[in-house]
Amino acid sequence: MKARLFCPTSLRSGEVIDLPSAVAHHVSRVLRLREGDTVTLFNGEGGEFEARLTRIEPRLVSAAVARHDPVERESPLTVTLLQGLAGAERMDYVVQKAVEMGVAGIAPVTTARSVTRLDPERASKRAEHWHSVIVASCEQCGRNRLPLLHPLCDFDAALRPRELGECGATAAAVLSLVLSPGEGSALTAFDRPSGAIRLLIGPEGGLSADELAAAQRAGFQIARLGPRVLRTETAGVAVLAAMNALWGDWR
Repeated sequence: MKARLFCPTSLRSGEVIDLPSAVAHHVSRVLRLREGDTVTLFNGEGGEFEARLTRIEPRLVSAAVARHDPVERESPLTVTLLQGLAGAERMDYVVQKAVEMGVAGIAPVTTARSVTRLDPERASKRAEHWHSVIVASCEQCGRNRLPLLHPLCDFDAALRPRELGECGATAAAVLSLVLSPGEGSALTAFDRPSGAIRLLIGPEGGLSADELAAAQRAGFQIARLGPRVLRTETAGVAVLAAMNALWGDWR
């Protein structure tokens, strides 16, 4: 299978380009590809390009960009995952698998029971890391558009759909769901949404009673996934998979 590489630069058929330094390092030092090898490049603007590596040096890798394939592999569902901030490894898993499930956006949310607390500097570094997880996941799963990573926000901000671009809400959102063990309705009780979906998942320990009540006042409906309590890193992925099966491109 050809390597897929996210290349955040202008891509045009017929041009020879120098790959960005991080991509070049990945090609030469990690993948250890050779001159003449073919790869797939995408820049997040739609579709993908076939390319041939024409030059590989320790600090420089060039590629001849060939045919453009307009293929898209985005989900028909526009889902923003509002994920309660969890530990580092758990968050990495959530981000990776959410991308594979086809989410349109991921918004990390600080909640009352979030064990991890990030100051602005640490939040910025963590966001850079999550972006790299998103890129690697898109390369792996075949997506040619990167889901939007929203800045870390507090719980109250996450409930306000008018704060576009800050905490993952979208103006077209018509179905807002929050998961709570043993409460609410099964996903099959909800009609297929005609607009976007917001999915709120608590951290380790779940959402507090006050947070759950606040979410309901903000228009979130409680959903459940059977009688078992799921870990925070399992819950969102499980719901996204169920949504794909019920309403998305797994049907």
